[in-house]
Amino acid sequence: MLQDIEPYVLDNQYCPRPPQDNDYIFIYHNNQVIFGGEVQELQLPKYCDVLMIWQVKLEQLVYLFSVDDIAFYLMLHKVPETNGYSYHIIQAFRDIQPKWMSFAVATATHLGAWYDCNRYCGKCAGKMEQKSDERALFCPKCSLRKYPQISPVIIVGIIDGERILLTKYASGYDRYALVAGFVEIGETLEDAVRREIKEEVGLNVCNIRYYKSQPWAFSQSLLMGFFADVYGDDNVTIDKRELSEATWFHREDIPKGYTTISLTWTMIEAFRNKNI
Repeated sequence: MLQDIEPYVLDNQYCPRPPQDNDYIFIYHNNQVIFGGEVQELQLPKYCDVLMIWQVKLEQLVYLFSVDDIAFYLMLHKVPETNGYSYHIIQAFRDIQPKWMSFAVATATHLGAWYDCNRYCGKCAGKMEQKSDERALFCPKCSLRKYPQISPVIIVGIIDGERILLTKYASGYDRYALVAGFVEIGETLEDAVRREIKEEVGLNVCNIRYYKSQPWAFSQSLLMGFFADVYGDDNVTIDKRELSEATWFHREDIPKGYTTISLTWTMIEAFRNKNI
């Protein structure tokens, strides 16, 4: 999956240090990021580059995390496109190489969106400031404190013997997927599994069991994968506001996915190969 970057190690503890020439700068504006190079060979600018090209000041940078000995910093100030560097939508980096860089940029995107959306206090409208001793923002006027937001999402492989139910969304992502949804306030993960399945495909399930999890920056979420068995009637009734299709597939008939960077297709492949 996207986060499997061994032997590299992501250290996301907030332990800022002064940037070095080869550290990367994540320049984020309006859900887009500055990259240089061609598709699948996109590169973030390094600290030495941004000093030379855009005359960036140290106080404009926020420490994010490190991968091994390389640190990543965020900058929310918009810069002009120049010297081969231009803005790209965040989806552009999902398949870039090396893989550890793709995951690092995804993680930076999650943090960048959080910093960008919390520049001002939601309680008194005062300007938020970065705490020096932890990953948090605080308001000097009313003392409100904010921590990075992570939304819990469940993904479910619904199984009926040798069959699995694959779905397609009503809009957006156009490949097969599994039933998924955000966990509601006051809801357990198991209750969320049952509710989403009932709402989206009209089925009842039993034997809910946890599989794996995945941080997913594209929705600022932590995805939690489950498998569950159909209980009772296997006739599907889709919620057409959410889905365009829901189809039962036998193991040998499951269509091939184009990537296994996502938890969804890791789960589908696990079922195909009888690894659950």
